[in-house]
Amino acid sequence: MPCKVVVGAQWGDEGKGKITDLLAETANVVVRYQGGSNAGHTVVAGGETFKLHLIPSGILHEDVLSVMADGTVIDPHCLAEEYQGLQARGVSCRNLRISGNAHVIMPYHSRLDALQEEARGRVSIGTTRRGIGPVYTDKTARMPQPVRMWDLLDESVLRQRVAGQLAEKNKVFGVLYGVPPMDPDEVVAEVMQHVPVFAHCITDTRTLVAAQHRAGATIVLEGAQGTFLDLDYGTYPYVTSSHPVAGGACLGTGIGPTAIDSVTIVCKSYSTRVGAGAFPTEQANPDGDLIRERGREYGTTTGRPRRCGWLDGVALRTSAQINSATGLAITMLDVLNPFPSIRICTAYEIDGERYEMMPGNLELLARATPIYEELPGWGQEVSDCRKLADLPENARRYVERMAEIAETPVEMVSVGPGREQTLLD
Repeated sequence: MPCKVVVGAQWGDEGKGKITDLLAETANVVVRYQGGSNAGHTVVAGGETFKLHLIPSGILHEDVLSVMADGTVIDPHCLAEEYQGLQARGVSCRNLRISGNAHVIMPYHSRLDALQEEARGRVSIGTTRRGIGPVYTDKTARMPQPVRMWDLLDESVLRQRVAGQLAEKNKVFGVLYGVPPMDPDEVVAEVMQHVPVFAHCITDTRTLVAAQHRAGATIVLEGAQGTFLDLDYGTYPYVTSSHPVAGGACLGTGIGPTAIDSVTIVCKSYSTRVGAGAFPTEQANPDGDLIRERGREYGTTTGRPRRCGWLDGVALRTSAQINSATGLAITMLDVLNPFPSIRICTAYEIDGERYEMMPGNLELLARATPIYEELPGWGQEVSDCRKLADLPENARRYVERMAEIAETPVEMVSVGPGREQTLLD
Protein backbone atom coordinates (compact mmCIF):
# COMPACT_ATOMS: atom_id res chain seq x y z
CA MET A 1 0.00 0.00 0.00
CA PRO A 2 2.45 2.69 -1.21
CA CYS A 3 1.87 6.29 -0.15
CA LYS A 4 3.93 8.90 -2.01
CA VAL A 5 4.25 12.64 -1.41
CA VAL A 6 4.95 15.00 -4.33
CA VAL A 7 6.64 18.23 -3.22
CA GLY A 8 7.99 21.27 -5.05
CA ALA A 9 11.73 21.57 -4.42
CA GLN A 10 12.01 25.28 -5.19
CA TRP A 11 9.71 28.34 -5.01
CA GLY A 12 6.72 26.66 -6.66
CA ASP A 13 5.80 26.33 -10.35
CA GLU A 14 8.07 23.28 -10.74
CA GLY A 15 5.61 21.15 -12.72
CA LYS A 16 4.09 19.19 -9.84
CA GLY A 17 0.77 18.95 -11.66
CA LYS A 18 2.29 17.02 -14.54
CA ILE A 19 4.19 14.67 -12.23
CA THR A 20 1.10 14.04 -10.09
CA ASP A 21 -0.98 13.37 -13.20
CA LEU A 22 1.57 10.79 -14.35
CA LEU A 23 1.68 9.09 -10.96
CA ALA A 24 -2.13 9.05 -10.91
CA GLU A 25 -2.11 6.57 -13.80
CA THR A 26 -1.14 3.84 -11.32
CA ALA A 27 -2.76 5.32 -8.19
CA ASN A 28 -6.13 4.82 -6.52
CA VAL A 29 -6.27 8.13 -4.66
CA VAL A 30 -4.74 11.60 -5.22
CA VAL A 31 -4.96 14.02 -2.28
CA ARG A 32 -4.27 17.76 -2.38
CA TYR A 33 -3.08 18.48 1.15
CA GLN A 34 -2.67 22.28 1.52
CA GLY A 35 -3.03 25.66 -0.13
CA GLY A 36 -5.82 27.23 -2.13
CA SER A 37 -6.49 28.92 -5.43
CA ASN A 38 -3.14 30.70 -5.22
CA ALA A 39 -1.69 27.51 -6.72
CA GLY A 40 -1.64 26.69 -10.43
CA HIS A 41 -1.01 23.18 -11.71
CA THR A 42 -0.91 22.63 -15.48
CA VAL A 43 -1.60 19.20 -16.97
CA VAL A 44 -1.38 18.42 -20.69
CA ALA A 45 -3.34 15.32 -21.71
CA GLY A 46 -4.45 14.19 -25.15
CA GLY A 47 -3.21 17.43 -26.67
CA GLU A 48 -5.38 19.48 -24.29
CA THR A 49 -4.08 21.80 -21.59
CA PHE A 50 -5.84 21.87 -18.22
CA LYS A 51 -5.00 24.61 -15.72
CA LEU A 52 -6.01 23.54 -12.22
CA HIS A 53 -5.99 25.84 -9.20
CA LEU A 54 -7.89 23.93 -6.52
CA ILE A 55 -8.94 20.52 -7.79
CA PRO A 56 -6.26 17.78 -7.48
CA SER A 57 -4.23 16.88 -10.57
CA GLY A 58 -5.61 13.33 -10.50
CA ILE A 59 -9.07 14.55 -11.54
CA LEU A 60 -8.49 13.65 -15.21
CA HIS A 61 -8.36 9.96 -14.26
CA GLU A 62 -12.01 9.16 -13.54
CA ASP A 63 -11.25 5.94 -11.67
CA VAL A 64 -8.92 7.79 -9.26
CA LEU A 65 -10.44 9.32 -6.14
CA SER A 66 -9.41 13.00 -6.08
CA VAL A 67 -9.51 14.55 -2.61
CA MET A 68 -9.24 18.12 -1.34
CA ALA A 69 -8.15 17.48 2.24
CA ASP A 70 -8.54 19.26 5.59
CA GLY A 71 -5.43 21.40 5.07
CA THR A 72 -6.73 23.13 1.94
CA VAL A 73 -8.56 26.47 1.88
CA ILE A 74 -11.35 26.80 -0.65
CA ASP A 75 -12.87 29.74 -2.51
CA PRO A 76 -16.43 28.64 -3.45
CA HIS A 77 -16.52 30.83 -6.56
CA CYS A 78 -13.19 29.51 -7.84
CA LEU A 79 -14.14 25.92 -7.04
CA ALA A 80 -17.50 26.13 -8.81
CA GLU A 81 -15.90 27.81 -11.82
CA GLU A 82 -13.15 25.20 -12.07
CA TYR A 83 -15.58 22.30 -11.52
CA GLN A 84 -17.97 23.50 -14.22
CA GLY A 85 -15.10 24.33 -16.56
CA LEU A 86 -13.81 20.77 -16.33
CA GLN A 87 -17.29 19.35 -16.88
CA ALA A 88 -17.70 21.51 -19.98
CA ARG A 89 -14.56 19.85 -21.37
CA GLY A 90 -15.80 16.34 -20.72
CA VAL A 91 -14.29 15.71 -17.27
CA SER A 92 -17.11 14.38 -15.07
CA CYS A 93 -15.60 15.30 -11.66
CA ARG A 94 -17.59 12.40 -10.19
CA ASN A 95 -14.39 11.32 -8.45
CA LEU A 96 -13.98 14.57 -6.47
CA ARG A 97 -14.30 14.62 -2.67
CA ILE A 98 -13.95 17.76 -0.53
CA SER A 99 -13.16 17.91 3.18
CA GLY A 100 -15.89 19.41 5.32
CA ASN A 101 -13.11 20.60 7.65
CA ALA A 102 -11.41 22.70 4.96
CA HIS A 103 -11.71 26.40 5.67
CA VAL A 104 -13.60 28.64 3.26
CA ILE A 105 -12.12 31.72 1.62
CA MET A 106 -14.90 34.26 1.95
CA PRO A 107 -15.28 37.50 -0.05
CA TYR A 108 -14.01 39.51 2.93
CA HIS A 109 -10.76 37.51 2.95
CA SER A 110 -9.81 38.43 -0.62
CA ARG A 111 -10.83 42.06 0.03
CA LEU A 112 -8.65 42.19 3.13
CA ASP A 113 -5.74 40.54 1.28
CA ALA A 114 -5.80 43.23 -1.43
CA LEU A 115 -6.07 46.07 1.10
CA GLN A 116 -3.15 44.71 3.12
CA GLU A 117 -0.94 44.40 0.04
CA GLU A 118 -1.76 47.92 -1.11
CA ALA A 119 -1.01 49.30 2.34
CA ARG A 120 2.41 47.64 2.40
CA GLY A 121 3.47 49.53 -0.71
CA ARG A 122 7.11 48.90 -1.64
CA VAL A 123 7.48 46.24 1.05
CA SER A 124 4.51 44.15 -0.12
CA ILE A 125 4.93 40.38 0.07
CA GLY A 126 3.66 39.79 -3.45
CA THR A 127 0.60 37.70 -2.59
CA THR A 128 -1.94 36.63 -5.22
CA ARG A 129 -4.55 38.73 -3.34
CA ARG A 130 -6.88 35.73 -3.26
CA GLY A 131 -7.45 35.74 0.48
CA ILE A 132 -5.09 32.91 1.36
CA GLY A 133 -3.21 34.66 4.16
CA PRO A 134 -6.31 36.11 5.82
CA VAL A 135 -8.20 32.80 5.82
CA TYR A 136 -5.26 30.94 7.37
CA THR A 137 -5.00 33.78 9.92
CA ASP A 138 -8.65 33.26 10.84
CA LYS A 139 -8.11 29.51 11.02
CA THR A 140 -5.34 30.03 13.57
CA ALA A 141 -7.15 32.79 15.51
CA ARG A 142 -10.29 30.61 15.81
CA MET A 143 -12.58 33.38 17.09
CA PRO A 144 -14.98 34.60 15.92
CA GLN A 145 -15.57 31.14 14.49
CA PRO A 146 -14.47 31.00 10.83
CA VAL A 147 -16.41 29.27 8.06
CA ARG A 148 -15.63 25.69 7.10
CA MET A 149 -17.04 23.69 4.21
CA TRP A 150 -19.52 21.92 6.50
CA ASP A 151 -21.12 25.30 7.21
CA LEU A 152 -22.04 25.77 3.55
CA LEU A 153 -24.47 22.87 3.88
CA ASP A 154 -26.62 24.79 6.40
CA GLU A 155 -27.39 28.39 5.46
CA SER A 156 -28.52 29.28 8.99
CA VAL A 157 -25.14 28.20 10.39
CA LEU A 158 -23.34 30.09 7.63
CA ARG A 159 -25.25 33.27 8.48
CA GLN A 160 -24.19 33.00 12.12
CA ARG A 161 -20.54 32.53 11.13
CA VAL A 162 -20.56 35.44 8.66
CA ALA A 163 -22.28 37.78 11.15
CA GLY A 164 -19.62 37.02 13.74
CA GLN A 165 -16.78 37.48 11.28
CA LEU A 166 -18.06 40.75 9.83
CA ALA A 167 -18.77 42.24 13.25
CA GLU A 168 -15.00 42.24 13.64
CA LYS A 169 -13.82 42.74 10.08
CA ASN A 170 -16.07 45.66 9.26
CA LYS A 171 -14.32 47.58 12.06
CA VAL A 172 -11.01 46.84 10.37
CA PHE A 173 -12.34 47.90 6.97
CA GLY A 174 -13.69 51.18 8.31
CA VAL A 175 -11.16 52.25 10.93
CA LEU A 176 -7.94 50.94 9.42
CA TYR A 177 -8.58 51.14 5.67
CA GLY A 178 -11.42 53.68 5.35
CA VAL A 179 -13.58 51.50 3.09
CA PRO A 180 -17.30 50.72 3.39
CA PRO A 181 -18.50 47.75 5.49
CA MET A 182 -19.65 44.52 3.90
CA ASP A 183 -23.26 43.42 4.27
CA PRO A 184 -23.63 39.93 5.82
CA ASP A 185 -26.71 39.08 3.72
CA GLU A 186 -24.93 40.01 0.50
CA VAL A 187 -21.88 37.93 1.46
CA VAL A 188 -24.03 34.89 2.26
CA ALA A 189 -25.97 35.26 -0.99
CA GLU A 190 -22.76 35.60 -3.01
CA VAL A 191 -21.32 32.40 -1.53
CA MET A 192 -24.48 30.31 -1.50
CA GLN A 193 -25.06 30.71 -5.24
CA HIS A 194 -22.02 28.50 -5.86
CA VAL A 195 -22.69 25.78 -3.28
CA PRO A 196 -25.10 23.59 -5.33
CA VAL A 197 -22.31 22.89 -7.81
CA PHE A 198 -20.13 20.99 -5.33
CA ALA A 199 -22.22 20.38 -2.16
CA HIS A 200 -22.54 16.66 -2.92
CA CYS A 201 -18.74 16.31 -2.80
CA ILE A 202 -18.34 17.53 0.80
CA THR A 203 -17.50 14.70 3.20
CA ASP A 204 -15.19 13.49 5.97
CA THR A 205 -12.06 13.02 3.87
CA ARG A 206 -9.79 12.14 6.79
CA THR A 207 -11.83 9.01 7.49
CA LEU A 208 -12.15 8.31 3.75
CA VAL A 209 -8.40 8.50 3.06
CA ALA A 210 -7.57 6.46 6.16
CA ALA A 211 -9.96 3.73 5.03
CA GLN A 212 -8.39 3.74 1.56
CA HIS A 213 -4.95 3.37 3.12
CA ARG A 214 -6.03 0.46 5.31
CA ALA A 215 -7.54 -1.21 2.26
CA GLY A 216 -4.17 -1.13 0.48
CA ALA A 217 -4.83 1.74 -1.95
CA THR A 218 -1.96 3.46 -3.74
CA ILE A 219 -2.09 7.09 -2.61
CA VAL A 220 -0.38 10.20 -4.00
CA LEU A 221 -0.30 13.27 -1.74
CA GLU A 222 0.01 16.43 -3.81
CA GLY A 223 1.44 19.65 -2.44
CA ALA A 224 0.96 23.15 -3.82
CA GLN A 225 3.64 25.87 -4.04
CA GLY A 226 7.16 24.76 -3.08
CA THR A 227 9.57 24.10 -0.23
CA PHE A 228 10.90 27.65 -0.03
CA LEU A 229 7.42 29.09 0.19
CA ASP A 230 6.74 27.03 3.32
CA LEU A 231 5.62 29.09 6.31
CA ASP A 232 8.43 27.71 8.51
CA TYR A 233 11.12 26.59 6.07
CA GLY A 234 10.74 29.11 3.27
CA THR A 235 12.32 32.50 2.67
CA TYR A 236 10.16 34.15 5.34
CA PRO A 237 8.23 36.48 5.19
CA TYR A 238 8.00 36.01 1.41
CA VAL A 239 6.20 32.70 1.80
CA THR A 240 2.72 31.20 1.67
CA SER A 241 0.56 30.64 4.76
CA SER A 242 0.69 26.83 4.89
CA HIS A 243 3.15 23.94 4.73
CA PRO A 244 3.99 22.70 1.23
CA VAL A 245 6.86 20.52 2.56
CA ALA A 246 6.45 16.76 2.90
CA GLY A 247 5.62 17.08 6.60
CA GLY A 248 2.62 19.19 5.61
CA ALA A 249 1.12 16.14 3.92
CA CYS A 250 0.60 14.58 7.35
CA LEU A 251 -0.85 17.78 8.82
CA GLY A 252 -3.20 18.34 5.92
CA THR A 253 -4.58 14.83 5.44
CA GLY A 254 -4.50 13.02 8.77
CA ILE A 255 -2.13 10.37 7.41
CA GLY A 256 0.61 9.71 9.96
CA PRO A 257 4.32 9.99 9.07
CA THR A 258 5.01 6.25 9.28
CA ALA A 259 2.39 5.67 6.55
CA ILE A 260 4.44 7.60 3.97
CA ASP A 261 6.67 5.36 1.87
CA SER A 262 8.41 7.85 -0.43
CA VAL A 263 8.83 11.53 -1.24
CA THR A 264 9.42 12.81 -4.76
CA ILE A 265 10.76 16.35 -4.98
CA VAL A 266 10.05 18.12 -8.26
CA CYS A 267 12.70 20.53 -9.54
CA LYS A 268 13.03 22.55 -12.72
CA SER A 269 16.33 22.36 -14.56
CA TYR A 270 16.70 26.05 -13.68
CA SER A 271 15.20 28.30 -10.98
CA THR A 272 12.22 30.66 -10.86
CA ARG A 273 10.22 32.51 -8.28
CA VAL A 274 7.31 34.96 -8.22
CA GLY A 275 7.06 38.05 -6.09
CA ALA A 276 9.58 39.52 -3.68
CA GLY A 277 12.27 37.74 -1.70
CA ALA A 278 15.86 36.54 -2.00
CA PHE A 279 16.78 34.76 -5.23
CA PRO A 280 20.58 34.37 -5.40
CA THR A 281 20.79 32.89 -8.93
CA GLU A 282 18.36 35.32 -10.60
CA GLN A 283 19.46 36.44 -14.06
CA ALA A 284 17.98 39.87 -14.86
CA ASN A 285 19.64 39.73 -18.27
CA PRO A 286 19.22 38.10 -21.71
CA ASP A 287 19.87 34.62 -20.23
CA GLY A 288 16.99 35.07 -17.79
CA ASP A 289 14.79 36.51 -20.54
CA LEU A 290 15.48 33.53 -22.80
CA ILE A 291 14.63 31.07 -20.00
CA ARG A 292 11.39 32.96 -19.34
CA GLU A 293 10.27 32.92 -22.95
CA ARG A 294 11.26 29.32 -23.66
CA GLY A 295 9.76 28.11 -20.39
CA ARG A 296 6.58 30.22 -20.75
CA GLU A 297 7.33 31.45 -17.26
CA TYR A 298 4.18 33.36 -16.50
CA GLY A 299 2.01 32.51 -13.49
CA THR A 300 -0.82 30.01 -14.10
CA THR A 301 -2.91 31.80 -11.49
CA THR A 302 -1.84 35.45 -11.84
CA GLY A 303 -0.21 35.70 -15.28
CA ARG A 304 2.71 37.55 -13.67
CA PRO A 305 6.13 37.06 -15.30
CA ARG A 306 8.34 34.89 -13.12
CA ARG A 307 11.86 35.82 -12.11
CA CYS A 308 14.25 33.38 -13.78
CA GLY A 309 17.81 32.21 -13.20
CA TRP A 310 20.26 29.33 -13.18
CA LEU A 311 19.67 26.24 -11.08
CA ASP A 312 20.26 26.91 -7.39
CA GLY A 313 21.90 23.68 -6.24
CA VAL A 314 22.09 24.94 -2.66
CA ALA A 315 18.31 25.26 -2.59
CA LEU A 316 17.93 21.83 -4.20
CA ARG A 317 20.28 20.18 -1.70
CA THR A 318 18.49 21.89 1.21
CA SER A 319 15.07 20.92 -0.11
CA ALA A 320 16.09 17.27 -0.44
CA GLN A 321 17.11 17.31 3.23
CA ILE A 322 14.00 19.11 4.53
CA ASN A 323 11.69 16.73 2.68
CA SER A 324 13.67 13.49 3.25
CA ALA A 325 13.52 13.05 -0.52
CA THR A 326 13.69 9.54 -1.94
CA GLY A 327 13.39 10.54 -5.60
CA LEU A 328 13.97 13.52 -7.89
CA ALA A 329 11.71 14.51 -10.79
CA ILE A 330 13.40 17.00 -13.13
CA THR A 331 11.20 19.18 -15.35
CA MET A 332 11.68 21.66 -18.20
CA LEU A 333 15.01 20.22 -19.35
CA ASP A 334 14.17 21.20 -22.94
CA VAL A 335 14.15 24.90 -21.97
CA LEU A 336 17.95 24.81 -21.74
CA ASN A 337 18.45 23.43 -25.27
CA PRO A 338 19.94 26.58 -26.87
CA PHE A 339 22.50 27.46 -24.19
CA PRO A 340 26.12 26.69 -25.19
CA SER A 341 27.02 26.43 -21.52
CA ILE A 342 24.91 26.14 -18.39
CA ARG A 343 25.70 27.26 -14.86
CA ILE A 344 24.76 25.59 -11.59
CA CYS A 345 25.16 27.28 -8.23
CA THR A 346 26.79 24.69 -5.96
CA ALA A 347 27.44 26.92 -2.93
CA TYR A 348 27.03 30.48 -1.63
CA GLU A 349 29.66 32.87 -0.39
CA ILE A 350 28.29 35.02 2.44
CA ASP A 351 30.54 37.44 4.31
CA GLY A 352 33.61 35.47 3.26
CA GLU A 353 32.21 32.08 4.34
CA ARG A 354 31.10 29.19 2.12
CA TYR A 355 27.57 27.81 2.58
CA GLU A 356 26.47 24.55 0.99
CA MET A 357 23.03 24.62 2.64
CA MET A 358 20.60 27.52 2.46
CA PRO A 359 20.80 29.63 5.65
CA GLY A 360 17.57 30.16 7.56
CA ASN A 361 18.49 33.78 8.28
CA LEU A 362 17.00 35.88 5.46
CA GLU A 363 19.48 38.69 6.10
CA LEU A 364 22.32 36.29 5.37
CA LEU A 365 20.61 34.88 2.29
CA ALA A 366 20.12 38.38 0.90
CA ARG A 367 23.91 38.81 0.92
CA ALA A 368 24.64 35.48 -0.77
CA THR A 369 26.89 35.45 -3.80
CA PRO A 370 26.40 32.25 -5.82
CA ILE A 371 29.44 30.08 -6.51
CA TYR A 372 28.92 28.54 -9.93
CA GLU A 373 30.25 25.60 -11.83
CA GLU A 374 29.82 25.57 -15.58
CA LEU A 375 28.70 22.60 -17.64
CA PRO A 376 28.67 22.34 -21.44
CA GLY A 377 25.26 22.63 -23.07
CA TRP A 378 23.88 20.12 -25.56
CA GLY A 379 22.68 22.51 -28.23
CA GLN A 380 20.02 20.25 -29.69
CA GLU A 381 16.37 19.38 -29.30
CA VAL A 382 15.51 16.87 -26.57
CA SER A 383 11.70 17.03 -26.64
CA ASP A 384 11.53 13.97 -28.92
CA CYS A 385 13.55 11.79 -26.54
CA ARG A 386 11.58 9.00 -24.90
CA LYS A 387 14.23 7.36 -22.70
CA LEU A 388 17.02 8.78 -20.57
CA ALA A 389 19.48 6.95 -22.79
CA ASP A 390 18.19 8.98 -25.76
CA LEU A 391 19.37 12.26 -24.23
CA PRO A 392 22.56 13.84 -25.59
CA GLU A 393 25.58 13.04 -23.44
CA ASN A 394 25.84 16.58 -22.04
CA ALA A 395 22.15 16.58 -21.12
CA ARG A 396 22.58 13.25 -19.32
CA ARG A 397 25.57 14.67 -17.48
CA TYR A 398 23.52 17.69 -16.41
CA VAL A 399 20.78 15.41 -15.06
CA GLU A 400 23.37 13.30 -13.24
CA ARG A 401 24.90 16.43 -11.71
CA MET A 402 21.50 17.53 -10.38
CA ALA A 403 21.08 14.13 -8.74
CA GLU A 404 24.58 14.35 -7.22
CA ILE A 405 23.83 17.76 -5.73
CA ALA A 406 20.49 16.60 -4.33
CA GLU A 407 22.01 13.30 -3.18
CA THR A 408 18.77 11.83 -4.50
CA PRO A 409 18.23 9.40 -7.40
CA VAL A 410 16.41 10.61 -10.51
CA GLU A 411 12.93 9.09 -10.96
CA MET A 412 11.90 10.90 -14.12
CA VAL A 413 12.88 13.72 -16.45
CA SER A 414 10.39 15.88 -18.33
CA VAL A 415 11.38 17.24 -21.76
CA GLY A 416 8.07 18.83 -22.71
CA PRO A 417 4.53 19.44 -21.47
CA GLY A 418 2.95 16.22 -22.79
CA ARG A 419 2.53 13.06 -20.74
CA GLU A 420 4.56 11.18 -23.34
CA GLN A 421 7.44 13.65 -22.94
CA THR A 422 8.50 12.18 -19.62
CA LEU A 423 11.53 9.92 -19.45
CA LEU A 424 11.26 7.17 -16.86
CA ASP A 425 14.28 5.02 -17.69
